[in-house]
Amino acid sequence: MWTLTILAAIGVVWALAYWGAGTGVWIAALAAALAVFTATTDAAWYVTTPLWLTATLVVLLFGVPRIRQRYITAPLFRQFRKVMPPMSQTEQEALEAGSVWWDAELFTGKPDWQRLLNLPRPHLSENERAFLDNETDTLCRMLDDWRITHEERDLPIEAWRYIKEKGFFGLILPEEFGGKAFSALAHSEVVMKLASRSITAAVTVMVPNSLGPGKLLMHYGTREQKAYYLPRLARGEEIPCFALTGPDAGSDAGAIPDRGVVCYGEWNGETVLGVRLNWEKRYITLGPVCTLIGLAFKLYDPEHLLGKKDELGVTIALVPRDTPGVEIGERHVTLDIPFQNGPNRGKDVFVPMTQLIGGVDYVGQGWRMLVECLAEGRGISLPALSVGAGKTAARFTGAYAAIRKQFNQPIGRFEGIEEPLARIAALTYQMDAARTLTLGALDIGEKPSVISAIVKYHLTEKYRRCINDAMDIQGGSGICLGPSNLIGRGYQAIPIAITVEGANILTRSMIIFGQGAIRCHPWVLREFQAVQDPDRKRGLVQFDHAIFGHVGFMLSNVARSLFLGLTRGHFSAAPVDGPTRRYFQQLHWMSAAFALSADVAMMTLGGSLKRKERLSARLGDVLSELYLTSAVLKRFEDQGRPQEDLPLVTWACEHAFYQMQESLRLLFRNLPLRPLAWLLRAVVFPSGTPYTAPPDRVDHLAAGILLQPGAARDRLTAGIFSTEDNAYRQGQIELAFTQAAKVAPIERTLRDAKRAGLLHANDAGALADEALAAGVISDEDARALKRMTQLRRDVVMVDSFEPYGNRNVLGTVAPRKPTMYAVKGGG
Repeated sequence: MWTLTILAAIGVVWALAYWGAGTGVWIAALAAALAVFTATTDAAWYVTTPLWLTATLVVLLFGVPRIRQRYITAPLFRQFRKVMPPMSQTEQEALEAGSVWWDAELFTGKPDWQRLLNLPRPHLSENERAFLDNETDTLCRMLDDWRITHEERDLPIEAWRYIKEKGFFGLILPEEFGGKAFSALAHSEVVMKLASRSITAAVTVMVPNSLGPGKLLMHYGTREQKAYYLPRLARGEEIPCFALTGPDAGSDAGAIPDRGVVCYGEWNGETVLGVRLNWEKRYITLGPVCTLIGLAFKLYDPEHLLGKKDELGVTIALVPRDTPGVEIGERHVTLDIPFQNGPNRGKDVFVPMTQLIGGVDYVGQGWRMLVECLAEGRGISLPALSVGAGKTAARFTGAYAAIRKQFNQPIGRFEGIEEPLARIAALTYQMDAARTLTLGALDIGEKPSVISAIVKYHLTEKYRRCINDAMDIQGGSGICLGPSNLIGRGYQAIPIAITVEGANILTRSMIIFGQGAIRCHPWVLREFQAVQDPDRKRGLVQFDHAIFGHVGFMLSNVARSLFLGLTRGHFSAAPVDGPTRRYFQQLHWMSAAFALSADVAMMTLGGSLKRKERLSARLGDVLSELYLTSAVLKRFEDQGRPQEDLPLVTWACEHAFYQMQESLRLLFRNLPLRPLAWLLRAVVFPSGTPYTAPPDRVDHLAAGILLQPGAARDRLTAGIFSTEDNAYRQGQIELAFTQAAKVAPIERTLRDAKRAGLLHANDAGALADEALAAGVISDEDARALKRMTQLRRDVVMVDSFEPYGNRNVLGTVAPRKPTMYAVKGGG
């Protein structure tokens, strides 16, 4: 009887914690339990009376807000104020920038999957589709990437002219100012398609439409600034750049040393109030050809011409290139990807207050303006470029693996090649799913700063992985640069994507979880705000609500993690039936495990977690994989659950679960409070660690999608530049790939005939002739084989050039071809 009673009590407590019961429910449950115990047992009064007294005391202490706040919350409140780490102004502004969205659901430990699935799938308007099919496709056909990167070191003049005339610099600008007013999806699709043809062109187009004067003016500009500058930007009359990074301020942009001093000066022949600027910037994309500089600097007012403060904070100005004192430097050589990039500086440059974005009203708010725009732009441009690279590798390296033969069979059929091919295919699927989901959020008005950091970091890292795998597969044809190499420049450009818009090491170790833990957690930000409230009485009441809400949240996740760990996610709700049901259930488990682990890490390390960057990075990795896997499942549902895509979904999900498991395992291993770490592992993985990397069988199926024509391959690689015109390298590969699929049965017939001793020739042409003479194949088959032989040769051949700059056998030196970078693109 006693055993059953104890087990029943444990079950009730567990259920209440699992479902996150409120204080009233706990009190009612406690009273009911004591009443049942008193009525159904023969326990003496001296046993039941202390139990009732203790329960009454607990209820009074925790259930009556005034008593709880005085005896429990107030001491905690005072301690919190002492130990809470100081928060800089830049950190505060970063936390307040943007919005939270699906990332907040993942932090709850019990995501609302229906909310995710109900999100409308983003789609292109008729005008956006027409622009992609016409203007963007035309620009792609104008671009010769070898000429751009090796000979001209710039986009050709006709491409610059076309980009300006057709409004590529005004994709995001409102129609009333002459822009296209495109959605985030359309902006991304344009960049992705261009990136599959020329990264130089993609960067040139994406920068003015991302973080820069145009976006800043749209959000914060005065009416007069918008009316003057936005039409000029949309028409390409102004080429913008944004100058933030300098020699002494890179990732730590809050430490900008560039100064502006409020003073009077001369502007257009009149003496006006303005700012005298001194700065030094570098790594500024479009800087060498810009006509308008968006400049970030710290503003000072020593004469108090604007108010009583001396230091006004980060401010942003629009500085025309021809302003006296502006010096545009030469070009940086960015790994032979020749988009315009270089330094600029200013010495005693004077601009009026009307040149400050937003005017006097936005003085000192520049950092918040930057972070808010970055929260949006970082989720579009670099993810689009990364997905473009992944799709290029999937389509054309996959085709190469089907065309290229070794040991008398396509190299894609070797298991050693299947492994990287599967990785390329599934990571590209995952990347595109995350890109599309994020764009859908942006197009409904969200500005998810944490998610934009996730997709920037993980998609650029997966771009690196895909292109590295493609290089391994293509071997010599990958390392020999020339017009025939579709992946070489993408390989060279990897560190650029990794570095810009927040270096990846910083993004992973400090931003994703560091910002996400406060912004997305349902209670932590409220605790911070309560502690910082100057009204201590009000702050105590808010803190009381937040801290006990947090305790209930944590208890719920302890119960949830243990139950889901014991059952490995079985019995948890899933929004769908079918092959992905178990993945939703396992995501539920991992979400609860993440929420609990994050709380334990924050509870035990406090402010020092900010300095334990590797622990923070591992928690960020789990949050990221939760988001990426959510995106994969959402994409599969949005596209109507095509069965042909299941190998990609399976690979992406199993890989993600394995990554989550390993990140959590390493987190537990490195938490400093070892007994708590052991207990946490026992709660999260009570039945062991179940996940492994995707099995070989799934690799085989996923790789197979890239090795033959089909709807799954076309869906996976949709949106990049592709053609069957053999004037383009893409066309040569497509024609050979299609032909390879047609002749595969014929080649199989020849192999069987050769094994049977009917044929003996080794040369492909001779073998076809012998088979034809022996009646093994038809005339049409023989012609198809000979055409395949020529097409295959066209694909596997690599570029070579006349020697230059090398000493020949006669001891003379051939003349060296010029390789200097010229600044001519914007003319």
